[in-house]
Order: sequence, then C-alpha cells, then structure tokens
Amino acid sequence: MVSDLQTIVDSVASRVGRPAVIEDHRQRVVVYSEQLEPMDEVRRLSILRRQTTPEVIAFFRQVGIVRATEPIRTPACAELKMLPRICVPIRHGDLLLGFAWLIDADQSMTDEEIAAVSTTTTDLALALYRENLTGELRSQRETEAIRLLLADERDAQRHGATSLLEDNLISADGAPTTAVVARLVPRPDVRLDDLARIALEQALVASRRWIGPREAVHLVRYDHGVLLVRDRQGHAPPLAVAEHVNDALRTTIRGLSSVARAVVGVGRPRSELSEVRMSYDEAVLAARIAVQLPVVGPVASWSQLGIYRVLSQLSSEVTNGASVHPGLEELFKDPSNQPLLETLETYLDMAGNARVTAERLNLHRTSLYYRLQRVEQLAGTDLKNGNERLSLHLALKLARLKGPA
Repeated sequence: MVSDLQTIVDSVASRVGRPAVIEDHRQRVVVYSEQLEPMDEVRRLSILRRQTTPEVIAFFRQVGIVRATEPIRTPACAELKMLPRICVPIRHGDLLLGFAWLIDADQSMTDEEIAAVSTTTTDLALALYRENLTGELRSQRETEAIRLLLADERDAQRHGATSLLEDNLISADGAPTTAVVARLVPRPDVRLDDLARIALEQALVASRRWIGPREAVHLVRYDHGVLLVRDRQGHAPPLAVAEHVNDALRTTIRGLSSVARAVVGVGRPRSELSEVRMSYDEAVLAARIAVQLPVVGPVASWSQLGIYRVLSQLSSEVTNGASVHPGLEELFKDPSNQPLLETLETYLDMAGNARVTAERLNLHRTSLYYRLQRVEQLAGTDLKNGNERLSLHLALKLARLKGPA
C-alpha cells in the first residue's frame, strides 16, 4: 500500500520535474518523492516530523484547501517561512482523502503540468484509501482498548489490557506501566478548537516515536491526552518522557490562539497493565495541580507533590466551603496583605527556620519578625503553637489550589 503510493508519487515528481509530497486528510505526511531544492522550512519540518504544524494547517484552511475540488495555488507566507505551492486535493466522490503538494517557488508550473498531476488522483485516491483504512482500523482498536483500560469497571480494565496485548499494540514483557497526561490550558474566555487537539495528538505521537515502537499507546480526549508508557531499564524513564511531551507541546501549540499553555502530569508506575487506571487518575490530578499552581512547573510528578496529593483529591464543594483557619481567611480578603501571606508561607515551607526564610525572601531578620508578628495579630494566631502552624500551612496550600484569589 505504501509502496503503491511511493510508486505513484515518484511518477508524479518525475512527470512535472519537481518534488512531491502526499498528505492524508489530517495533513499527516504519508509519502514523498526525492526532495530537491527549492525546499522551504515547512516542507523540511513536515518530512522530518511526518506531520504539519497546527499553525500551517490553519493557514491552509483559510486558503480553502479543505473545500477545494480542483487544484489550487497557495500563496507564500514569510511568517511561516513558506514558499508558494500547488495543492491537488485527493478525493473519492465527496470524500476528502488527502492532498498532493508541489512547491512552485517561482510560480512557473503550467496548467498542463498541474493537469498531469490531477490525472493521477484516481490512483492516489485508491492507494490512499487503502492506507487510511489500515491505519484507521488499528487506531480504532487501540482507542477502544485504552478507553476500556481507563474505565471504572475492573472487568473493562482487564479486557482493555488483554486487547492491547493480544493485538500487539504494546509490548507484552510485563514491564510496569505509567500514565502521562498532557493537558491544554485555554486562554481566558476561549474554547479549545480542533487545531488545539491536533497539536496535542501531534505532541503525543512525536513522543511515541521517540520512545520506540510498542513502548507506549495514547488517547486524546477533549482537553487532555494520555500516554501510557512502559517503564523498563535501559529506556527513558516516565519523567523524561513527560519532559519530551512538554517540549513537543511547546512546539506544536506555538501560535495557536485558543491555547495559553500546556502542562504534563505523571502518575506512579503500576506493575499490572490492567491497574494503570490508578496511575492515570494520579496523572490527571498532577496535571490539575500544575494548571492551578504554575510554580510547580509545566511537568508535575504525582510522587513529588507532597500535601497537594491530598488536597487535590478533595471535591470542589469541599475546597470551596473549607474553612481551615478563619483568621487567615480575613487576610485573604485584603490584597495589601499579600506580602504577609507570602512571608508566612515561605516561613512555614522552611519549617520555621527564620534564617533560611530571611535569605529566601531577601529580608532583614528584623523585617521578617515584624511581618510574622503582624500575621499573628491580624489572624489571631500563635506561630509557636504546632496545631496553629499546621492549620495555617494547610489553609495557604488550599488557597493556592482554589485559584488566584
């Protein structure tokens, strides 16, 4: 099937005397001819990554390639470092299967040459349909198996694990499995769009290729994606995989208007594949903490989140109604108390070590003591009391999870 496509694309390139690339309907590179100059940055990166970036996809959608039924010329774009192109849609009736692309840097390609490419679209459509069908069937099997694996029922989880192993979608050597969750954070008052989810999937696929075949599977949901990774000696550990996903996300979401940032959460490994749902739940919560607490970093490992592991599992009704320390809540109401709250939190984080706290905040020791005394006065508390310190510390951490206020 790929060999059929390769033969056709090589024939097209030879006929018109310029390199050609075939993409599927989601603009994933399927096959390409020998590439010669002129080549732009978009062509080079799409071949290296075997996918087109969301911002380039958005540009081509605005040009109208998805609606096109005949070959169209696409303009250059200096911002994307992209030369003019000829785009030939590959269709079977009304069904869009993909695109044939030829760079036309000097716009010298004649109507006869474009027509010569168009005559091959019937053969391209058949070969691409077969290729898409094979890939879609495998993708559907994987998607359904992961959904079962992450379901609530134990029978479904066991069935999902069995399907992944029997279909040879993931290695069956019994290595532990860890869930890595990538979550997109939308811009204020903006909903995530189709391009955001394409970017998310591209990042996960890029990390799967980096990890190696049958070492991971993935699933994309509305606002997040999950990568289930085998954790074995001699391979990248899950935290390194999460860092790779984060790096890939930074590349794929660049320039997207609906996405403000992305975060990645990492669960703990589970020895049985059928039990990876627990790792997934941990990774989801870790990603949630990273969204609410940017100071945690774009990558949050469940095992390293301390007290937030407990607080993040409280329901929103509980956290919104929680009154851990009423006196401290009075300080929250006045923005001018922010320096006092930051001082108190650092002091408690440093286990009450005044010297380290003063150094961390770049404060004179006298100024530190003054601020702590003001906290005691305003909150009606005693920092020498262990229970009071615990309540204050919990209240501060809970406040961070509840949001900017």
